Amino acid sequence: MRVFSITLAATLGRLASASLQIVPGATWTTSDGEHLQAHGAGMIRENGTYYMIGEDKSGGHSFTNVNCYASTDLVQWTKVGALLSRQASGDLGPNRVVERPKVIYNDRTRKYVLWMHMDSSNYGEARVAVATGDSVCGRYQYHRSFQPLGRESRDMGLFKDTDGKGYLLTEDRKHGLRIVALSDDYLNPTQDIFSWRLEGGNRVEAPAMVKLGNTYFLFASMMTGWDSNDNQYTTATSLRGPWAPWRKFADSGTNTYNSQTTYILKTSETSAIYLGDRWLRDNLMASTYVWLPLHISGTSVIMKNLVNWAPTGNPASWQSGIAETTYEGERASYGGRARTVDCSRCSGSKAAGYIGGPDRGTVTFTGIRSDVDGLTTIRIKFMNGDSTPRYAWVRVNGDAGRKVAFLTARGDPASSTLHVHLRRGNSNTITFEGWNGGWGPDIDRLMVPVQ
Repeated sequence: MRVFSITLAATLGRLASASLQIVPGATWTTSDGEHLQAHGAGMIRENGTYYMIGEDKSGGHSFTNVNCYASTDLVQWTKVGALLSRQASGDLGPNRVVERPKVIYNDRTRKYVLWMHMDSSNYGEARVAVATGDSVCGRYQYHRSFQPLGRESRDMGLFKDTDGKGYLLTEDRKHGLRIVALSDDYLNPTQDIFSWRLEGGNRVEAPAMVKLGNTYFLFASMMTGWDSNDNQYTTATSLRGPWAPWRKFADSGTNTYNSQTTYILKTSETSAIYLGDRWLRDNLMASTYVWLPLHISGTSVIMKNLVNWAPTGNPASWQSGIAETTYEGERASYGGRARTVDCSRCSGSKAAGYIGGPDRGTVTFTGIRSDVDGLTTIRIKFMNGDSTPRYAWVRVNGDAGRKVAFLTARGDPASSTLHVHLRRGNSNTITFEGWNGGWGPDIDRLMVPVQ
């Protein structure tokens, strides 16, 4: 595994964790200055560090990489590298589909085992594929692709039980969603454990399972292609059932707040976090992430939508309802040819535009208030009419700056997240400049937490 420094981030994260926020559906800029590319992700935690493994969609629909990112606080993510990358030919060659990569650790073989959906560009093969690695974020050895137990497999998940046994969760449109036991080394399917065939032609896909106490919770979406729907869940005390009737866990009619289940992150024996993808079918690299805490009582699960929320030092707890101060873009100070632009959906129908470009426009916000010295997540409300990301170089209190990404946002202002160190008081300054000669976003406003 590549070496990177997490000690300072871990220390600062503990000191000011309540100011670091998860913003569902926002642009999440990682250590490489790009939007996080780990779609359809799974997660594994080791020694206080979370490792997120998912699809790199920067090259479009076809397989590019299976990426791995690391974080100690679930908010700031460092890109570590790729487990697998596109090859000249074969299963990992051009025009292949690799989706929903999931990794579990095998205590007996001391190998990390990666399962994924492997397919042709027209989804005609419906296979799974297996690879193994010696470290969670290192390079993996690809083994093979196949149809598990001779049956089709598309959207899939992976589950490791508390007794160390591994299971494949696989969607088979002829036989329903299935739980399949794996061999002791996790490399081969051995037998079907349970399957669902929903009445009326309805079927579920995108399975994700977690065990809390003695109860198994299985989450899945309905089958509506890239479009979101009201995802559902079921519970049992045995993988062989009986399983409870499927029921919704998000507000009905919200299409799970426009997302699809990808993984359920266990944070204690009574708590978990929902990880979902908000797919943008015509521009998959610009798809975002909807992560929300689950309210669990017995076998009842409820998930409410939040604009932003903060994990705390205790992974089983979180903070919502974070008060913020708003700073309007059109009231900031301009440099170069930056100027106010009309924006009908923006706050005050105005925004700060023409940032960067050939005239090197800049926008500077002064008098930014913070009640603590420490790391803080600032929500940047913005517009970007391009089909590709825009970028800004952002300096805080005169520092060297960092690259921040802004995905497509045409109809309504979207959010991008900026994690920076603010000083206590109201003398903080934030400046937006262009990056690499390109145009930055139109900035509607900044939303800064009040601690």
